[in-house]
Amino acid sequence: MGRIISIEGLTFTYQGSERPVLRDVSLEVEEGEFLVICGATGCGKSTLLRCINGLIPHMYPGAYAGRVFVDGQLVSETPIRELARKVGFVFQNPENQLFMFSVEREVAFALENLGYPREEIVERTRFALERLSISHLARIPPFELSDGQKQRVALASALALRPRILILDEPTSLLDPYTASEMLLTVDGLRRELQMTVVLVEHRLELVAPLATRLVVMADGRVEAAGRPEEILGVGDLGARGVGIPPVVQLQRMLQESGVKMGRLHLSPHRLAAEINRLLK
Repeated sequence: MGRIISIEGLTFTYQGSERPVLRDVSLEVEEGEFLVICGATGCGKSTLLRCINGLIPHMYPGAYAGRVFVDGQLVSETPIRELARKVGFVFQNPENQLFMFSVEREVAFALENLGYPREEIVERTRFALERLSISHLARIPPFELSDGQKQRVALASALALRPRILILDEPTSLLDPYTASEMLLTVDGLRRELQMTVVLVEHRLELVAPLATRLVVMADGRVEAAGRPEEILGVGDLGARGVGIPPVVQLQRMLQESGVKMGRLHLSPHRLAAEINRLLK
């Protein structure tokens, strides 16, 4: 495995704005990673995702400097149609990308638009519906579904293209904690099964940190920190940067401040409970 995304000195200002949203961002993503990007609202997270899938600079005008490479291709010189074969995108609100009259047609739409043969469209659509456990919804109009079901349909639509990179912009924002957790576990399972790279923007770190291979913290359009979740969440005052510290991490900090010596930072409540039980013996 090697590097699949490379961002070099990326700066972007939307047309009509005087303030850059991204400021000299440099970041590398290895193939197979589950990369989570976090930070306060307005720090540039969603804009960075649009730069990876090509919506910027191809569809959003503005002042663009720097370079973004996806699977060796320079994004600014690669048509969105071609990038779509490699980069799947799931929006924060699934209703922004659902508009067909049945779930099955919705999942097949991008394949039809890109000119795949009919037999392959049928096979890929069936594959995506089965992997997201929504085959029973195939004939139902998307607008009749729950938010969780809609998010699965949006994910299936991206998965049908079998992208090498899957990008998700706060996919759990409309979901209850249980459904959100199930959604993230599904994404991680697909990443492992299909050997995809996942880049995800998320505020609910208590749900996603245990799954992430690396955490990127953004502030004011810049990358402030990047590293393993245990390293990033274990030090510094991330709350000042608008990052919500998971309760399990807060508890461990309180225990350490009270004199309890913890071996390592645990991101899973179950693992923390096991560590506390070990210390009590």
